[in-house]
This record gives sequence, structure tokens and C-alpha cells, in this order.
Amino acid sequence: MLIIPAIDLRDGRCVRLVQGEPGTETVYSDEPVEMALRWEELGAPCLHVVDLDGAFTGEPQNLDVIKEMVEAVKIPIQLGGGIRSLETVEKLINIGVDKVILGTAAILSPKLVKECVQKFGEKIMVGIDGKDGLVAIEGWETTVETRVEDLAQEIASLGVKRIVFTDTRRDGTLRGPNVEATKSVAQVSGLKVIASGGVSNYDDLRNLKAIEECGIEGIIMGKALYSGSINLQEALEFMEE
Repeated sequence: MLIIPAIDLRDGRCVRLVQGEPGTETVYSDEPVEMALRWEELGAPCLHVVDLDGAFTGEPQNLDVIKEMVEAVKIPIQLGGGIRSLETVEKLINIGVDKVILGTAAILSPKLVKECVQKFGEKIMVGIDGKDGLVAIEGWETTVETRVEDLAQEIASLGVKRIVFTDTRRDGTLRGPNVEATKSVAQVSGLKVIASGGVSNYDDLRNLKAIEECGIEGIIMGKALYSGSINLQEALEFMEE
């Protein structure tokens, strides 16, 4: 099971939000490229990058920084945040982004998701963000009357193979992941799932590792790594045991 450090970009800086709320950010670095290199040096197999400005505006806003990061590191980068057109997907893949994560587009335009999968295959992932069992979109500011499991099934029918599932109530809180919801999404959809939100200690890692056979193939971590409550190298070793 992969341990994937998160780098959230806002105004060109590396930040973390609490439950995705604007105004709650903690700035961890003014140099996200250096942060990417640091995680790579410590053994990260890949990086999860989110353009928060893009998530709120509907169009990527940190492309220069993203391009610098892609060129600086040798490990793959998966990117989400405000990606809502085929042209944007193509642009990101052309600059070297390994996997593109569609979020709001999965609700607003299933046709776009299908077109992207047909053109780019497994380079396309979908981010499903849940709030109290319902799907959250547009930077988590809005929920729609669609259950997380229902969207996951629809996404699978469009040809997507892999999703990032985030419980927005847990993200940035260090309150522990929503293991049951993560397991349910994986079992109902048959998709490969990367879990995100709330991981704070090694018990959380153990609990997610216990459901690995359900299709959980990775864990995204942000605040736990930045605050030092989990050491990346130790976490990588822990998951290999």
C-alpha cells in the first residue's frame, strides 16, 4: 500500500486547510518545489498535488509551479483541482503530470470523464469527496444529492479504474480516517481506492492496511507528515512489514 505525501497549492505556496475551508490554511512552505524534492528524497513513491485555487475557481491557477515540480522530481505526480475540460487535461499530461484527477467534473459532466478515459486511459483518476455520505464539489463548498457510493458506481461504469476518496469532515483534522466509508466505496464500486483525510498516527495506517484487500491501494497524508506526528520513512517501512 502506497504512502503518498500531499502538496496543496495556494497562491504558489504549500499549505494545508482544515476540512477544505478557505481561511483555515497553515502555510508550510513558500517553496513547494523544494517540498516535493524533500518528499522524494525521503522515499515517497509519488506525490498528490492539489491546486486549491483551481478547485475554488474552476480552472488551474498554479500551472507554473506545477510544471516546475514535474520537472524537478523523478517520481510521478497526480494532480487535481479545477480540472474541468479535455483541453486542460491534455495540457497537464503534456507538461508531464502522470495522473490527472477529475473532481467536480465527475458530477457536472460524466461525458467529459468518459472522453478523457477513452483518450488517456488510466492516466485519468476521479476524486470523490464525501461530506456526511453525500458528494461535495467545487472545492467542497457545495454538496449534491448524490451518495458517494452511487457516484463511485457511475464512475466505474465510465471506465475509470482508480479514485481518490476523501472524507471532507476528516481532512486536515488529524481525527482519523473514515475507514468504514472508504471500505464501502471500494466494495460497492470495485474500483481501486486511494484513501485520504484524517490520518494522524500508526493505528490509522494499521486500520487502513487491514482493508487493503478490498481494493485500497494507497493513503494520502498531509498534515500528519507536516506536523511530524508521522514520519514518512517510518510509515513506508511500516506498510512494507
